[in-house]
Amino acid sequence: MEKIKPRTLSGFMELLPARQMQMERVMQVLRDTYALYGFYPLDTPLIEASEVLLAKGGGETEKQIYRFTKGDSDLSLRFDLTVPLAKYVAQNYGQLTFPFRRFQIGKVYRGERAQRGRFREFYQADIDIIGDGTLDIINEAEIPSIIYKTFTALGLRRFKIRINNRKVLNGFFSILGLTGKAGDVMRTIDKLEKIGPDKVKEILTGDFGVAGATADELLAFIGTPGGTAGILAALEGYQGKDEVFDQGAEELRTVARYMEAFGVPADHFEIDLTIARGLDYYTGTVYETAMLDHPEIGSICSGGRYDNLAEYYTDKKLPGVGISIGLTRLFYVLGEQGYLNDEQPAAPADVMILPMTDDFGPSIALATRLREQGVRVQLHCEKKKFKAKITYADKLHVPYVIFMGEDEIAQGVVAVKDLATGEQTVGDFAEAVARIKAGLAAKDTGTVIVDKA
Repeated sequence: MEKIKPRTLSGFMELLPARQMQMERVMQVLRDTYALYGFYPLDTPLIEASEVLLAKGGGETEKQIYRFTKGDSDLSLRFDLTVPLAKYVAQNYGQLTFPFRRFQIGKVYRGERAQRGRFREFYQADIDIIGDGTLDIINEAEIPSIIYKTFTALGLRRFKIRINNRKVLNGFFSILGLTGKAGDVMRTIDKLEKIGPDKVKEILTGDFGVAGATADELLAFIGTPGGTAGILAALEGYQGKDEVFDQGAEELRTVARYMEAFGVPADHFEIDLTIARGLDYYTGTVYETAMLDHPEIGSICSGGRYDNLAEYYTDKKLPGVGISIGLTRLFYVLGEQGYLNDEQPAAPADVMILPMTDDFGPSIALATRLREQGVRVQLHCEKKKFKAKITYADKLHVPYVIFMGEDEIAQGVVAVKDLATGEQTVGDFAEAVARIKAGLAAKDTGTVIVDKA
């Protein structure tokens, strides 16, 4: 029989065991951090009815979606976690308590061209706060604190959260007479960092008929210098010219004022009027987070405020604010740049028990007792030579082995060997557990990510 060559599809990431352990650690840090802020964990199906998933329809999303039929059913794989959340909230509105706070870490699928660091199947890690009718601005100030807490818990230090408000931009477009072209202008200035001001001006004037002087004024406005304080002061110069602009400027002041109270240091955030977030559904505060030493990576966490999450599924107004981390891409880039901490334990077990007698009963009983104490244990009962068993444990980076020979069984003691140092001790069960746990605590130091700055 001809063998089929094993292969992984382009754009789909598979990790070797040690790397998978690192990915699991990253996800656990995210879960633990989100839980600190009172978010429910949520999961939604990978597959939805196409009419539900594509309620909004059109655009690049519909071109990239994985869509198929099964019998008479028209089905699609989810392309993000926001649309399934909207369906979930609309469907379960009567059973939920608002504001509804949820986090979700799950795979999504987009049939775009696979590139280095760009995947067709990838994890997203999202948090959202959904209100019933209204949602206070304070939630928009809390979100950056969660971004800050998450990335510092992972081990990153040199990053900056950039914030803006879509009402400021829309109001300024109105002042310039660009309201009818707001969507096109917004999506164009969202490309500013990638293509530069000259190209942005060329697109605005050439493709969308914006006057050259107007384009210059717009670019000068969004490039206002002076940091957070300077920009807030500059916004006051436009006060009274447009109601939407004034509302957005006040919201921006409020968010900036409360962010430090929420624990975000001043040197880790800034107002940036170039942040537009091209998606149309953002209506208020918007966020992007960048690694200072690797701006070429782009935003590692982004999101914002939207006025009506579930408008395609219900007449109820459900405003919200949320962020998303493209986790697979971030993990890939961090690994490529050498940020992942390879010194952290990546073994599947804390202890490997090596039975030295034909009767495996005592070894099995010891493994059971150790697991009851929270120690991860693997039994090696294969008919291999002693050296091969030690080599196996060493290759898996299991830190400790326990030898169960006739003497240990007869005396009721536990012989523990540290494979890193070669030190071996013999003692009772309680002593063995204490030694193993102390050693594990000493080895498991540092964070998942090592910020090299």
